[in-house]
Amino acid sequence: MDERILKNVAEIVKEDELDHIISEENLKGYIGFEPSGLVHLGTGLICGNKIKDLHESGIKMTVLLADWHAMINDKFNGDMEKIRKSAELMKESFISIGVPRDVMFIYADELVGRKEYWEKVIKVAKNTTLNRLKRAMDIMGRKETDIDIDTSKMIYPFMQVADIFELDVDIALGGMDQRHAHMLARDIAPKLGFKPPIAIHTPLLAGLKGGNRMDISNKMSKSKADSAIFIIDTDEEIKKKIKSAFCPPNDTENNPIMDIYRFIIFPYYKEKIIIKRRGLGDTEIVSYNDLAEKYRSGEIHPMDLKENLSEILIEILRPVKDYFEKHGLMELVEEVRK
Repeated sequence: MDERILKNVAEIVKEDELDHIISEENLKGYIGFEPSGLVHLGTGLICGNKIKDLHESGIKMTVLLADWHAMINDKFNGDMEKIRKSAELMKESFISIGVPRDVMFIYADELVGRKEYWEKVIKVAKNTTLNRLKRAMDIMGRKETDIDIDTSKMIYPFMQVADIFELDVDIALGGMDQRHAHMLARDIAPKLGFKPPIAIHTPLLAGLKGGNRMDISNKMSKSKADSAIFIIDTDEEIKKKIKSAFCPPNDTENNPIMDIYRFIIFPYYKEKIIIKRRGLGDTEIVSYNDLAEKYRSGEIHPMDLKENLSEILIEILRPVKDYFEKHGLMELVEEVRK
């Protein structure tokens, strides 16, 4: 199997199924995003690079800009015009970090106009228990009790599964927070005569304030601007956010600074780095494991680690800002930012 498919993956359900079909031609994959604001590192540099990995390995990728889903989930107070501006920004953001232009971008609005799509939504709902539905609410960053206040939220998981069937994909890509929807699709597919999608899940990136990244409330989020680094942030914003980030000395677990090295820097951008240390001289790091060992031993101070990361992220994200300025997109950025 192509190593690019396996790179930086938290899990594959199921890898033996993927191994069985990977030599087939015209495999199709998809990932869906709610357009709801600026794109942060988790979406742009983890998911974006994973889209590139699958595309380069021969899988025909589709990015679903889930405007209707965002409306159901109260993004921009359900204002579809603002949601679609955010979707345009999201598409340009992915292109700016190197997602190829021949990756297909489509709006959910293109699906919901089809009678067949809503037939799938209803069939998914008829094959889903209320308890199973409630467990899937975390795919939209919601609690089970949220449907007691707004029952439109119930439609969201059914639509996400119907998206998979309507697009007829072989592979569903997403962060670990999308697992419940993908497992629901796999379970229901045989009952409805669809192929069960193979699920590829990327790791979640913790917010800069720390906490267990597997707890949905702690993941990097657009709604917590001071705890997220956006790919369009200025150099000074990046430095400021990194400087104030949670980064306990000698501790690599639930450490958001270490997570950025682990899930972004080493997999996609640097084979080795040089960290300048106050009073100790420079040290060369040749892998994440090397970095983790030296950090746990106290050989690297948190501030030295942070300053190095700021420099690297500024270097990585400079072409993004150049792209937006070259294509006259900064006004769109400010509209969405507001």
